[in-house]
Formats: sequence, structure tokens, C-alpha cells
Amino acid sequence: MKVFTVLFMTLVLICPQILFAQAAHGIWISANELVDIPMQGSAWEALKKAADSPLSVPNLSNQDDKSDVIVLAKALVFARSNEPSYRQEVIEACMGAMGTETGSRTLALGRNIVPIVIAADLVGLPDAENETFRKWLNELLYRDFEGRTIVSTHADRPNNWGTHAGATRLAIALYLDDMREIQTAAQVFKGYLGDRNSYAGFDYGDLDWQANPDKPVGINPKDAVKQGHSIDGVLPDDQRRGGGFQWPPPKENYVYEGLQGALAQAVMLHRAGFNVWNWEDMALLRSFQWLHEKADFPAEGDDTWQPFIVNYYYHKNFPAPEVSRPGKNIGWTCWTHSPERQPKQSIDITGFLRNTKLGNYIIDARLQLVQGTNVVSEAVTDSTGQFLFTVSPGTYTLIITHSVFKSLSKQLVLNPDQAVLSMILYLEPQDENIAPDIPDGVQVHVKVTM
Repeated sequence: MKVFTVLFMTLVLICPQILFAQAAHGIWISANELVDIPMQGSAWEALKKAADSPLSVPNLSNQDDKSDVIVLAKALVFARSNEPSYRQEVIEACMGAMGTETGSRTLALGRNIVPIVIAADLVGLPDAENETFRKWLNELLYRDFEGRTIVSTHADRPNNWGTHAGATRLAIALYLDDMREIQTAAQVFKGYLGDRNSYAGFDYGDLDWQANPDKPVGINPKDAVKQGHSIDGVLPDDQRRGGGFQWPPPKENYVYEGLQGALAQAVMLHRAGFNVWNWEDMALLRSFQWLHEKADFPAEGDDTWQPFIVNYYYHKNFPAPEVSRPGKNIGWTCWTHSPERQPKQSIDITGFLRNTKLGNYIIDARLQLVQGTNVVSEAVTDSTGQFLFTVSPGTYTLIITHSVFKSLSKQLVLNPDQAVLSMILYLEPQDENIAPDIPDGVQVHVKVTM
């Protein structure tokens, strides 16, 4: 008798909520994606000007240091132009930044480390430097800074401190390919968005902007109302910085800073295969809608990179300048995520892995979609065994690997004319004695709905 785990997948053409074809590699974006973006126009000129500017060693302990986003600019220009001088500057900046975190607060680390890690990912550090960099990142996650760590700040603070720390936590975990850390960070972020079953361990401040003070969340739920006014999408623990509940609502800048960290987390989680843009009734979209429609407060200054991300992933048209200012942790989205880059057609592949006998979900399984020798996209099953791909129509090989189960490959033909393709696959354990028996046989069920 053998044991199998069910993988159930549903493929939906042109999902109405997420239409971005994610890349397999690149924490924030990959060099392959940058190839098709023109090296011209005002957004490129702003990026290039920043990349050509002198660079001081990033000071990670200074929460207002701007050199981190300049390092990111140099990495983006290198990845697009392949000019080696930019890469060398990024390598030197990454090496120089190590050690400058001494005496820091976790807010400064949350703001400054993300663009450094993304830059290192884009240029590819030499082997020796990469080994040193990885060791430093690994130690950084749980290192104490004035009584806090990056991880504890993410888990405790449901505001700008926590969202920035979460983005740094994810960037580091993704760079180190630490699946366990990624999964845990994703659960915390899902809790922040409003799923208290996923995580509810935050330490909240004043609760006056909460939809339900007995069950506080990082972003208020859909259709939340207080005193006859919509607070659907409010970030209560940042909005409270402007005072208790009042109407019209104060235009509180901390809300946008909280979103800087939240959007950075969302992009990285999406690229790692999580269905994050749809979590909690599209919580991030709702937050932007409240700021624009209820608070009459569009993004300004170093928050103007954010509308490009929201417009890109949700196919919206929130006001955004032709050239955005880089933020405290991310920038240059007016070039990397311009409206012209929005894909016209894509297919969502969602599903889950579950042990059919025990009923438990299988986490940390790695799934890849391959064309020839090229890994087009990859995902890892989350705490509920679920995964997400978003890709263009075409023919792919799905490869599933897990430490306990034998690898499985299955060809998928994703036709733009088909509406739904469902199938059930079975994974066979490497050791037949590790789980209860179910009947022998490998079954594949395919259903196509036109």
C-alpha cells in the first residue's frame, strides 16, 4: 500500500483582480523583465540621473539616509544596461553597509535594508562577497536593537514600524531562500491585513479608529462604518497619529508610510507565489480608495511611488506623477511599474496540496513552471497548502518538489480560449512508511470548461 498527497489546481483565464505575470527570479523585479522597458523618457532619465550621482556608504542606522534608494537605482540601471561600473558600485555599497547598523533602531533598518537587498539580488554579488553578505543578513534578522529585533517588530507593531520591518524580513528571507521565514512573515502580514485567524499578536495603540476595538486589525474590514462614516480600508494604528476619530478625517502622513512597508511586502509575497493582492477583500486597494475617496488625500512627495504599484497590480488609475520620488524603502516605480508595462492577458493558477488520508495541508512544497530550460515562475505552498502562479498563455511543465515526496512533472497547456482547467494529481512519498496507507495508483483528473 502506498500513500499519496492530493494536489488540486484551478486555472482561471484573466483573473479580474490580478493580471500580473510574475517572474521566477527577482525579489522585487528581474533583469529579464527590465529588458523590455525603454531606456528613454522622463522616468528613465530620473533613474539614470540618480544612478550617475555620487554615492556615499549607506548608513543603515540613519532612518533618513537616502543612499539606499540610490544603490537601488544603480542596480536597476546595471540590470538594464549591463554597464559593469554600476554593478561594482552596488557591490561596494552592499559590502560597505555591513556594520553601519550598529546603534540603530529597527525603524531605520526597516527603511534602509530592503533596497540594499534588492540591489544585491539584481546585480548578483561575487561568490565571496555573497557568502559574507548572506551570513550578515542571517544574523541581522534576530539581532537585538534597543530591545527589538526586525522579526519582533514585524510581529508586534501594526503600523509603519511593523510594515517596514516586515518588508525587510521578507527581503532577507527571500534572498536567503528561507521558506520557513517567508511562510511565517506571510502569516503575520495576512493578520495585519485583517485575518486574525492567521495572526493576531500585535500590540495596538489607541483603538478609536478600529472598526471593532475588541478585535483590532491593521486595515479595517470591508464595509466598516463608524458614526455613519466609512472607515473601510483605514489603517487604524497609523491614522490614530492624527488624533481620535473625527470627520473629516485628518490627512495623516503616517498612513502612507505604513503603506510603503505594506506594499513592499505585498509585491515580494506576490512574486513568491502568494495571492496577497486579494487577501482580506483586497485590503490594500481598499486602503487607497479610502485615502482618495473619503480622506481626499492622494499620495505626495516620497509616497508618489506607491500609486504606480497599486495601479499596476489592481489595474486602477489613481493619480500619479510622470516621475515619482523614491520613498523611504523603495523607488523608481514610475519606470519599473509604469502603466505601459501592465500585461494585457494572464492566467491565474491556484490550488493546494493536501494529504487525502489525514486531511492536513502540505506546506513548503516548491512548484515551478518551466518552458524548456527556463524557470518562468515558481511558488511555495503556504500554511494552508495553497499556492498561486500568474503567467501568460502557453505550454509549461509543472514541477513539484518536496523533502518528503517524490518529484512530479506535468505538462500544462494554457489556452487563452479556455475558461477553467481543473485537475487532481497525486504525489508519492519517498518513504512508504511515513504516513497512513491509501489505495495504490496514481490518478489524474482533468476538467476543462470553455
